[in-house]
This record gives sequence, structure tokens and C-alpha cells, in this order.
Amino acid sequence: MLGLVRLVHPAPTLAVVSLAAALAAILSLQTGSPALGPRVVLVTLSVLGSQILTGALNDWADRDRDAEVQRPKPIPSGTVSPRGALALAAGGLLLQIASSVPLGPMPLVIGLGASTSAVAYNLWLSRRAASFLPYLVSFGLLPIWIATGVGAPLDRVAAAPLLVGPLAVAAHLANTVRDFDADARIGSGNLAQRLGRRPAFALAWGMAMAVGIGVGTAFLVGGSTNVAGLGLGAAGIVAVAQGITGARRLWAGMLVAAVCWTASWALATG
Repeated sequence: MLGLVRLVHPAPTLAVVSLAAALAAILSLQTGSPALGPRVVLVTLSVLGSQILTGALNDWADRDRDAEVQRPKPIPSGTVSPRGALALAAGGLLLQIASSVPLGPMPLVIGLGASTSAVAYNLWLSRRAASFLPYLVSFGLLPIWIATGVGAPLDRVAAAPLLVGPLAVAAHLANTVRDFDADARIGSGNLAQRLGRRPAFALAWGMAMAVGIGVGTAFLVGGSTNVAGLGLGAAGIVAVAQGITGARRLWAGMLVAAVCWTASWALATG
């Protein structure tokens, strides 16, 4: 059981699902529906299914390379079989579809588009210079996916992809910097490898802080004085600032910041 949990990459999965749930609840409240209504629950479950699919398929696709560099992943260690990983990925896809169908065709199609982009990363783009592209696409689609899922007007999330997408790219760079040496040994050509360790880390940090500035700008332009939103925005900046001293902490800090800044932006523009 522990191997299956590790297979879905629990830390980023928790962060992404928390981000989705927070944004879904805020948008639902802004449309006059309950924060924990059935549509909020269903769209959150669909995002969870997508994360299960993505995490399990990622470990399945990288199983040979993980074994080569002796990463303590569930498949190389024998905790989970390759077939078991594929079965878990299929279960995640079924959960996503089953949760999306009651929400209507738009959330279903947009969610599948985000998952397709993530699958392309796992099977092909993760070792190429365009490794950032699926993060930009999948996370850029996430606010639109959630808004259509809860029945919120799309103008409420019009600017959100410009915040969430770049932050996701920054998190990807920080994550690949963390695994820089192992990726170099297996000949990966991802964006961090092309840029180099220090430039990739600097770009990750710079992009993350730029998103924080974007959230602050949303408050200034909108004239918002929402105390909760201001607090969440500040918390996001602190989370990134605490990660400056190391790639591992930067990666975790940006996941926290993603939740804080997305909720902050929604409160500022609601």
C-alpha cells in the first residue's frame, strides 16, 4: 500500500489537489453555491484522478532510468510491479472521467486535455528541451477546468493561466535541478540540463517571484482590500523566499505558493 501511495508522488499531488479544491470552493462561493457543494467535490476528485494517472505513469515510464541511477522508487525497488503501476494509472483515469461526466462536456474535455499534456511529458517530453511545455499547458488549463466544473463564468479565471502556468514551469525547473546529477548520468536533455544547474535555479526562482508580483498587481489594479487575500499573497512570497537556499526547499515552497497565490488571486478578483 505504501508503494502505491509513493507511486502517485504524494507531495505534489496533495499540493495540486489542494490548489484545485481552494479555487473551486472560492469560485463556487462567488457564484452563490456552497463551498463544499457536489460540483466542487466532483471537480476536485477529477483533478485527483488526473494526478494519480500522471504520477503512476511517470514512474512506469521512468522505471528503467530510475533503476540505472538507483533511485529508491517503488518499481525499481520491487514494491510495485510495472503492471501494478499501469493499473493504478488506469484507475486514476477512470476516476477522472467518472467525476467529470456529471459536470458536463466542457470540464470533461478540458480535463482530458490537461491529462493528455501530462501523459506527453511522461512518455516523451520529460527528457527534451520542451520539458516545460506540458507544465505550462496542463496547469494553464487547470483554472479553466475548475471554473467550468463549478459553473463559474470564465472571465473570473481569465488571468489565472498567466499566473499558474509560469509557476508550474518554475516548479518543474526546481524539481529537475534537484535531480540534476542523476538526470545528467542518464543523458536527459530536459530544460534544466540545457540551461545548466545555476541558470535553471535562478530562472525558477525569478519566475516564481514574478508570479508573486503578478498577484500583488491584481490587488493594486482591482483596488482590493481583502485581508485574507493579502495574507495569502504574503504567505506565498514567504514560501518562495524560504526556498532560495536550496532547490528541494524551493520546489516545496512553490507548491505552497501555488495554493496561496491562486486563492489570493481569486479573492482579489472576486
